[in-house]
Amino acid sequence: MTTSSSSRTHLDDPLTLRLGHEELVIRRRYETLSIANDFCIAIWFLIGSVLFLYPSQETLAVWMFILGSFQFLIRPSIRLASHLHLQRIPPSEWQK
Repeated sequence: MTTSSSSRTHLDDPLTLRLGHEELVIRRRYETLSIANDFCIAIWFLIGSVLFLYPSQETLAVWMFILGSFQFLIRPSIRLASHLHLQRIPPSEWQK
């Protein structure tokens, strides 16, 4: 099933952020959010792994792993949200 341009949501449109004389253009927001989440997961596990090298930091290392594991739960939520998007139907269409 293909999506026509008339049924696209505002989430398909690029998000543009101005940074001085530069612009940051974010396309496919859910995919970008998923990539950012994966990056954070990797950081938490890397930090946790390094902290395990220092016995005095073991508790903090465990918390880094718990944080990374929690973010693994966010991952399917982002994917599901990208497939299921609630869109408001104009009253003229549902009052027929």
